[in-house]
Amino acid sequence: MVVNTVKLGGTASGITVAKVAHGLMRLGFSASEEQAFEAIKAGVDALPPGVKMFLNSSEFYAPDLGTGNLELLSRFYEKYPDYVEKTFLSVKGGTKPKALVPDSSPENLRRSIDTINAALRGTKKVDLFETARVASNVPLEEAMQTLVELKNEGKFDHIGMSECAAETLRKANKIHPIAAVEIEVSLWAYEEETKKVIATAKELGIPVLAYSPLGRGLSTDTIKTRDDLPEGDFRLRFAQFQEENLKANLAITEALKAIAARKGITPAQLSIAWVASLGPHMIPLPGSSKATRTLENLAAGDIELTKAELDEIADILAKNEVKGGRYLGGEANQALHLWG
Repeated sequence: MVVNTVKLGGTASGITVAKVAHGLMRLGFSASEEQAFEAIKAGVDALPPGVKMFLNSSEFYAPDLGTGNLELLSRFYEKYPDYVEKTFLSVKGGTKPKALVPDSSPENLRRSIDTINAALRGTKKVDLFETARVASNVPLEEAMQTLVELKNEGKFDHIGMSECAAETLRKANKIHPIAAVEIEVSLWAYEEETKKVIATAKELGIPVLAYSPLGRGLSTDTIKTRDDLPEGDFRLRFAQFQEENLKANLAITEALKAIAARKGITPAQLSIAWVASLGPHMIPLPGSSKATRTLENLAAGDIELTKAELDEIADILAKNEVKGGRYLGGEANQALHLWG
């Protein structure tokens, strides 16, 4: 496998990662521990020497919003110590414990990274720390200063951002170089602010971690109706998955299937390749709990879309408006602190 790569930014500019990263959120929810370990190893093993797999975790990726995902990672690194240096670990935090409320006070940011490091048990140092949202309880300058202090204390190596507006990214990068910025990007999540962040990040030399590049499953061709989502699935609450919206959004999937079939790839791979095509600094961040899916996702980073194919996709989007905003949609999204 020929693996396309991306250089990280800021203080991590000497680090090269695979073009497609690995989101770990679902590990521990349904997959067995060994299956989860194999899903991580598969991607790493496919990379050439000197290229790291970008792994993305969080202080709250667990059914109880606790540190279960990180504890699983600690057991992975304990069992496979050779993978410590082959992976670049990004962890989101900075919310109140098990509440998902952004809090960038000095006390909470210190508590957050200390909780993360305790869960990892010294098996792996946090390479990149991101506040999951831009908190409103303290000025950005104060939050950044706290992060710089914690970094200088050796709590983690690099500073990232998540769900921030373009001007916030620019402002933060002036205070301290940002190594990567994480935002949602997909064929179903390509808002004006998305485009601004992508453009600003490119100007500043900051890679964009594009989470949910598969449209939360819309591009996988496994969802036909709401009945295909299991009871309690968080997507049942989201605007894009309400009955009429879902029907319209799946029309995009159906149109994409024709392009994917001609190219001999899956609709999911086509979606990842489209996100990757938005710039050399783009790093699609799909999740995977199976080794086969990890390799399928990784291979999508090497797929080149022709101008004709990109034009065809643009035409599909022009003719099929995405229905329903990200997450809850409308004013309800304010509680989620999007585009901070």
